[in-house]
Amino acid sequence: MPELPDLTIYIEHLDRRVTGGRLRDIRLRSPFVLRSVSPSPEDVRDRRVRGVRRLAKQIVFDLEGDCFMVIHLMIAGRLRWYETSKAPPRAGLVAFDFSSGTLLLTEASKKKRASLRLVSGQEALAALDPGGLELLDIDEATFADQLRGSRHTLKRTLTDQRIFAGVGNAYSDEILLAAGLSPFKRAPDVSNEEAARLFEACRTTLTDWIDILRAKSGARFPSKVTAFHPEMAAHGKYKDPCPVCGTSIQRIVYAENESNYCARCQTGGRLLADRSLSRLLKESYPKRI
Repeated sequence: MPELPDLTIYIEHLDRRVTGGRLRDIRLRSPFVLRSVSPSPEDVRDRRVRGVRRLAKQIVFDLEGDCFMVIHLMIAGRLRWYETSKAPPRAGLVAFDFSSGTLLLTEASKKKRASLRLVSGQEALAALDPGGLELLDIDEATFADQLRGSRHTLKRTLTDQRIFAGVGNAYSDEILLAAGLSPFKRAPDVSNEEAARLFEACRTTLTDWIDILRAKSGARFPSKVTAFHPEMAAHGKYKDPCPVCGTSIQRIVYAENESNYCARCQTGGRLLADRSLSRLLKESYPKRI
C-alpha cells in the first residue's frame, strides 16, 4: 500500500501538473470504484483545481466550489499520468481528464478495494479523516503522549491511521529497526528513552525515504510505486543480513501483512513466534537466533 513517502511524491507531481488547471471529465470504467452518491461526477466536471494534498493515506483534490475528490489507493491501487496527446489504455478503474493531461487509477487486484469519493464541504471531507496525527508535524512530547495512549503493539500503533497518519506495513518495519525496538512491544510500556528513539526514527526514516523517492522519480511521474525497495533495511528482506549487525532478518506473516525484524537488534536475540510455523513445528520451533 502506498504510504506517506510514496503519497508525498505522488502529490508533488500531481500538484505541479494539475493545480490551477481544470478537471474536464471523470470517466468511470468500473462501477465499484465510486463510493459516494452526491455530488456526482457530472457535478464536479470543469471545476478548477485549487490544490492537491494528503489526508492520512488518501489523496485529496481540492476543487473550486468547496468540492473534493478523494482517492484511496488501498493495497494495489496505483496512478498513471498521460499527457493530453496520449490516450490512456483501457485497463484501469477510472480516468480523470484534466486540462493538462489524464490521470488513470489502476488496481492490480481482483478485490477492487481502491476507491473514489466525491464530497462537498469541509465537514464531509473531515468525516473521511481517521484522525491520526501527522508524524512530521508534531513534537516529541505530543508523539510520546499519543504513543502511550495506545493499548496496542508498536507495529499496530504506528500503522493505525486513527493514531498516526500515513505509515503502513513497509515503513513501520524500517522505523522499528532504526529505533531498535520490537514490533510487538506494547506501546504503553516504552520508556522515555525508547519513545525518544522511536520519534527520531519516525522522522528520519520518513524524510529520508521522501528524499530517496524524489530523487528516483526526478521529473517523471512515478511509475513504479512499490512497498519493496532494494534500499530497504528490513521490509521484504527476509533471510537477508541486517545492515546493522549482519544477522538474518526474520519474518512473521499474519493475514495479508508481515513484520520483518532483526532479532539481534530489536528483540535481544529472541525469535518471535510465527503462528503458522510455531504451530507446525511446536516444541522444535527455535526460541533464539
